[in-house]
Amino acid sequence: MSYAWCFMVCISFVCAFFNGTLQETADAMLQGAKDSVFTLLSFAGIMCFWTGILKVGEDAGIMKFVQKLFSPVIRRLFPKSGEKARGFITMNLSANLLGMGNAATPMGIKAMEELDRENESPSRPSAAMCMFTILNTTSFTIFPATVIALRSAAGAAEPYDVILPIWCVSASALLWGAVLARIFCRDKK
Repeated sequence: MSYAWCFMVCISFVCAFFNGTLQETADAMLQGAKDSVFTLLSFAGIMCFWTGILKVGEDAGIMKFVQKLFSPVIRRLFPKSGEKARGFITMNLSANLLGMGNAATPMGIKAMEELDRENESPSRPSAAMCMFTILNTTSFTIFPATVIALRSAAGAAEPYDVILPIWCVSASALLWGAVLARIFCRDKK
């Protein structure tokens, strides 16, 4: 991948040289680097905030409450999974629900490791692994903090106006993903 990026940068500069836009290309590259650092810092700030909220919620026992709240749904979606795997799945989906996608990643990795341990056919992913991948990828988000932070950092006049479309699209993707995973991803005997 490094070679591909290096090749594209070199081709860009060669084209800029022949088009007479070498100065504009170099200026755009430096401005892009500056903007990316600013965006990264604003993104890191919101992620630190939500990761802290997740830790406080975990220490206060709120995550156990959320786990009990979602337990009937998780048991229905993952009937053959163990308690430990379902706990990690619940934590991951809860973090995604609150818009903390990056904070959910460690729990998602732990959940997948547990589901892999429980898998009877190591050469193929189990139905639970497929379902978890679909639910994690399509995750419904109540407050899309990452998108709002990025829109705010980019100077959007109304960074919150994307919430309703995000709810509609992610709910639809989640529903269809779960239905299709249930239909097509079955454990073979």
